Amino acid sequence: MATIGIIGGGNLGANTAFFLAERNVADVILYDTQEGRPQGKALDITEASPIRAYLSKVSGTNSMEEIFNTDLVIVAAGSVRKPGMQRDDLFGENSGVINELAAALKTYKGVVIIATEPVDSMTTLFVRTSGLPSTRVMGIGGCLDSARLRYLIGRELSMSTESISAVVIGRHASDMIPLPAYCRVSGIPVKSLMTAGKLAALIDELKESGDLIVDLAQRSSAYYGPSAVASDLAEAVVRDTRRIMAVSQMMDGQYGIKGVALSLPSVIGRNGIERTLTPVLEDGQKRILTDSAKAIRSAVE
Repeated sequence: MATIGIIGGGNLGANTAFFLAERNVADVILYDTQEGRPQGKALDITEASPIRAYLSKVSGTNSMEEIFNTDLVIVAAGSVRKPGMQRDDLFGENSGVINELAAALKTYKGVVIIATEPVDSMTTLFVRTSGLPSTRVMGIGGCLDSARLRYLIGRELSMSTESISAVVIGRHASDMIPLPAYCRVSGIPVKSLMTAGKLAALIDELKESGDLIVDLAQRSSAYYGPSAVASDLAEAVVRDTRRIMAVSQMMDGQYGIKGVALSLPSVIGRNGIERTLTPVLEDGQKRILTDSAKAIRSAVE
């Protein structure tokens, strides 16, 4: 069985470990600098295995060296949002953490999934600092936004989300770019199942989803959704499923953008990003994507 390392033993990291164990994706090593924290959470997850019937081994460590020989690493370390904060407000707090981890993983041979916010800036920073091939580093932003949009469409139509596909690209922020033309319910365009006004309202709700969770929960930002997405991505890599998922990745000329990370739908497999797809965009969507790239570049540089 493959082994996945998770850096960060907080809510995001621990729940990701649990989801991976539940689906028997891989053995998991949960790393955190706080002594006893990852060991305690790993033990708690392990003691649930007789009831939940999973076979994956989950262990905790305070030694970064144990992460180096894993097949895949999920970065879930850093500070989380508090009420009133935007994702970009975390850049100053989390950039140092990401730079430190990227330097430590310069020779890492596996795939890296970034879940730390702001995810597009952190993905950009990680690739630049680590020097790892950009196809082996991806952020969860577009996947999470797409999953949330699937939920909203399903709620509105009273239909199972299993039958719904949705695509959201760009930055994991209020300037994300949902693509209604690529949203389907069992192949039927969503635009033919609801009014343009209702779809626009769902998109507005989508853009505020993360903020709403922070405002309601008060003491924590979202972690169940991000954990589910991180484990889903990890499963696609470990099992080489070749699923198409919107991941934050270093742009390499798509839509005239290079050198910063934004989400685009991609084929995900054993080597990470196996192929990047470029949806047909309207001129206004291209402008938003370009402006998002400028904002990330300004923050990182």
